[in-house]
Amino acid sequence: MILFVDALTVIDFSFLCNKRGAVGESWIVDLTLHGQLNDESMVLDFALVKKQIKRIIDDTIDHKLAIAKGVNGEVKLENGRVYLDCQFGDSNHLAMSAPEQAVCVINDEVVSEQSVIDFLKSVIMPNMPSNVKDIGIELRPEQSESFYYHYSHGLKKHDGNCQRIIHGHRSQIGVFVDGMKHPRLQKEWASRWQDIYLGTEEDIIKSDELKSIKAKSDDICFAYESSQGYFELAISQSCCDILPCDTTVECIAEYLAQQIKHDLPDNTITVKAFEGVGKGAIAHA
Repeated sequence: MILFVDALTVIDFSFLCNKRGAVGESWIVDLTLHGQLNDESMVLDFALVKKQIKRIIDDTIDHKLAIAKGVNGEVKLENGRVYLDCQFGDSNHLAMSAPEQAVCVINDEVVSEQSVIDFLKSVIMPNMPSNVKDIGIELRPEQSESFYYHYSHGLKKHDGNCQRIIHGHRSQIGVFVDGMKHPRLQKEWASRWQDIYLGTEEDIIKSDELKSIKAKSDDICFAYESSQGYFELAISQSCCDILPCDTTVECIAEYLAQQIKHDLPDNTITVKAFEGVGKGAIAHA
């Protein structure tokens, strides 16, 4: 017997790529459970599927930075913290220090849909009842005809896992000028923010203020203390955009609307900014 749950959850996370750097991603999780009927004539109660398996996914990879063993750099886990220093692309740099719970280590050369599926199966199966013999997982991006971008960020004021300094999303963007969709502006911002790190201006520090990592000459540095601990990041400035506000989706939508309004002062601007799949914020200017 096979039990299926489509769109069980969405994994919002970032992963390190030797070409692209920190890539924000959002994958929808479809699940199948293969096994025998239990005493209740079920493979597993749907309520348990949604609660237990979603919790495992949330605890192990959601809102984290996924790092594969083939990363071009050094990763050190020590005393409950993670220290990362890597190169990517032509000559870009990223270094991070954070509580260990901010990362997910993938035992493969690269982070891919298949390597994440293998990882998830390895952490979910030991928690399944004996009548569940196997699970199937499919990870898929949102199907969309709109423009989208991959971004990473951290929200120091957030009580939950959004405070982790590198996690991210694959997000659509909608731009409307005088009520009409504007594909050129959507494409322009999606291209500008492809694989971007969105930083908050007040989190910037000088490189000599870093406590645990070293910056390169063209890096921009961030640090903050939040409820999960102390976070530091140094990343090539060319891979960042700095906002004069927090990088919540509400603030992102407002920032985009104001930036576009600056160039089109006589028009009414509406921005529909997504945070991953099926949620986001709308701002007007």
